Amino acid sequence: MKILKFGGTSVGSPESIKKVAEIVADIEGEKIVVLSAMSQTTNVLHQITDAIGASNFVEANSILDMMVDRYKTVIEGLYSTDNIKKTANAFIEERFDFIKSYAHEGSVEYISAIEKIIVAQGEILSTNLFDMYMNEIKVESSLLSAFDFMRIDEAGEPDSDFITESLGNIVEANPNTSIYITQGYICLSHLGDVDNLKRGGSDYSASLIGAAIQAEEIQIWTDIDGMHNNDPRYVDNTFSLKEISFDEAAELAYFGAKILHPQSVIPAKEKNIPVLLKNTFNPESAGTIICNCSVPASKVRAIAAKDGITAIRIKSYRMLMAYGFLKNIFEVFEKFKTSIDMVTTSEVAVSLTIDDDSNLDKIVKELENIGIVKVDTDLSIICLAGDFSEKQKGGSAAIFNSLTNIPIRMISYGGSNYNVSLLVNSIDKIKALRDLNKGVFTEN
Repeated sequence: MKILKFGGTSVGSPESIKKVAEIVADIEGEKIVVLSAMSQTTNVLHQITDAIGASNFVEANSILDMMVDRYKTVIEGLYSTDNIKKTANAFIEERFDFIKSYAHEGSVEYISAIEKIIVAQGEILSTNLFDMYMNEIKVESSLLSAFDFMRIDEAGEPDSDFITESLGNIVEANPNTSIYITQGYICLSHLGDVDNLKRGGSDYSASLIGAAIQAEEIQIWTDIDGMHNNDPRYVDNTFSLKEISFDEAAELAYFGAKILHPQSVIPAKEKNIPVLLKNTFNPESAGTIICNCSVPASKVRAIAAKDGITAIRIKSYRMLMAYGFLKNIFEVFEKFKTSIDMVTTSEVAVSLTIDDDSNLDKIVKELENIGIVKVDTDLSIICLAGDFSEKQKGGSAAIFNSLTNIPIRMISYGGSNYNVSLLVNSIDKIKALRDLNKGVFTEN
C-alpha cells in the first residue's frame, strides 16, 4: 500500500482537485490519500476564531459568508451533475452553520478548545468534497475519518500503538477497499477531544500512517519538483535533487526547506519507508526520493535558510572552569519551554539562538541573574546539508571562501555529520544563499 499526501495548493481549486483525482486513479495498487485543507482555508479559519475570541461576531460571520461563497464557486466548477452539486452544497452549508454556532458570546470563554474544532473543518471539507468527486467520476473510494485512528498522548506526541492498532483493524475489516481518503493534520487528544498535529502536520499524518501500516512508499505531492539544492525563490539555477538521505532531509526541513514538515521524516526513517516528493502540477518530473541511502562524498548537497532567529549571548567570568554553568542556562529555556537551535561557547560566554521569542523578556530577566545578556534580532540561520564527517576534506573551505563578504554571527560545525549552520543578519541572507550557490556547487 502507498500513502499519497496532497497539500493545500494541490486541492486549492476545481482544476487542481481534478488533477489530484487523475493522479490517484493512475497510481496502481492500494493507497491511502491524505489531504490538507484547501489553500488559505486554515488561515481564514484562524481569523474566524480570532474574531470570536475578540467577541467580534459580526466580523466572524462576515468571513464565514465569504468562505461559503468561495466553496460554492469551487463546487460549481468541480462537479458536472446537479445531484452531486446539491449534495455538496448541502454539506458545506451544514459545516459552516456548525462553525457559525460558535460565533456567540458564550463561546469566548472556551475559545482555545473551539479553535481546534473550527480549524479541523478545513480538512473535513476538502476530503468530503474530494470523495464526492471521486464518486462522480466512478472511481471507488472510501472516506476514512482521521478521528477513528489518529490520536496524540498526554504529552502531545502521536500515540503510535493506538494508531497502528486502529488503522490496522480498519484496513483488515475492508479487504476490498483499494482507495481510502482521509484527513491530514487533525486528530483526537488522549481525552478524545478534537486536536491537531500542529502546522504542517499533514506531512506528519502521512508519515505516521505509512509507518503504522508498513507502507511500500509515502508520496508527498506539492507544487514544486521535489527538494531543491537551494531556495528557488531567491536563487537562480537551482536544481531538484534525485535522492537525499533522511538525515539530510530532516536538517533541511528543520532549517527552512518549506517542502517538508520537519517531523514528517522521523516515522518513515524508523520504519525504513522511502518518501517521494512529487509535483502535482508536473507529475512527469522524477521528484526527490528520501531514503536510508548513503550520503555521497560531494560535501554540500543542499542549502536552506530559516528566518526570525534571535541570538542571546550570556557572558560571565564565573563560567571559567566552572561546572554546572551551562546547566543553569539551559534550565531557563526548559522552564519557558523554548527550544534552542544553535549553541557556541567560549571560556567566559555562551551564545545561542531561538526561533520562538514569545517568552524572550522572561528568559532574559532570569539569564541576567547568571551573567551579562545581549540580544540580537532579525537574524537568519543558513543550513548546509551534506557529508561533513571527518573523512571529508575541504568542505568547510568552500563554504567560508564563498562568504568572504558576509558577516557571520555564529557557526555550528561538528554537532552533526550532516549539517553546518551559519547565523547571519537577515538582510544578508539572500546574498549569502546566492554566493554559496555559486561557490559551493561550483566547487562540487
